[in-house]
Amino acid sequence: MRGVAVLLEAMRPRQWVKNLLVFVGPFFGQRLNTTAGVIESLWAFASFCVVASATYLINDIVDIETDREHPDKRRRPLASGRLSVPTARLAAVGLCAVGLGSAFVLSTGFGCVLLGYLAMTLAYSRWLKHVIIVDLLVLTAGFLLRAAAGAIVAGVAMSDWFLICTTFLALFVAINKRRHELLLLEADAHNHRPVLAEYSSHLLDQMSSVVTACVIMSYALYTVAPETLAKFPHAELLKYSTVCVLFAVFRYMHLVYNKDQGGKPEQLLLSDRPMLVNFLVFVAITVAVVYR
Repeated sequence: MRGVAVLLEAMRPRQWVKNLLVFVGPFFGQRLNTTAGVIESLWAFASFCVVASATYLINDIVDIETDREHPDKRRRPLASGRLSVPTARLAAVGLCAVGLGSAFVLSTGFGCVLLGYLAMTLAYSRWLKHVIIVDLLVLTAGFLLRAAAGAIVAGVAMSDWFLICTTFLALFVAINKRRHELLLLEADAHNHRPVLAEYSSHLLDQMSSVVTACVIMSYALYTVAPETLAKFPHAELLKYSTVCVLFAVFRYMHLVYNKDQGGKPEQLLLSDRPMLVNFLVFVAITVAVVYR
């Protein structure tokens, strides 16, 4: 049982919260008010979680030596020696087979997206994470593929606003995560992740400022866009959710800049009470608009 617990830890279940993006397409496509829509979305979510966990194991195998020099990552099962490399490799292969097989059973299109996500993530682990700017764009693409996968399963079209808002939000999170990593490792940053030698806190701050404005403006414009107002009977209420987006962005920046908590963005939604309450208010407003 202890071995299973260690393997589960290495699969990083806390990061599965990222895969909730799979539900965004079905949600705004009004597919979550049917049993079939809910089952398909949960199936897609589970498949994505399984394949994502496989990529975490593969990444930890590739980075095992550098992780041992990291103040936080050295506690991971592989870096600490609690999980052997052969076991992790076997588990990764099994998870890939199960996740991809399940995805293709659900939908050929969804299976192709998940296969593309796996290929991109493997390329990132080997090469792309060492290329400045490209590393951030690949992380952003991972979030986009999650959102696209959910839309494909639900059979809904992804609007331009949907793609724009998701892109800027994902890029905002990726930039601030890099900034946290750079400041945490300080002079030793380039030894752990060579691409960090190409970044500076000033550069990342400038990039963050640009993207922060884009996140807020793109979502605000989406709430009042003619196509949005035409799609939902009570779409005029959606503009009030912009306050939640403002709070989320500013709260996250406070946690990054003042509390040094930008290293694990996927955990902030669940661990920070103001963020969680704000998220629930946002969900309540959007549910009232989309499903009222």
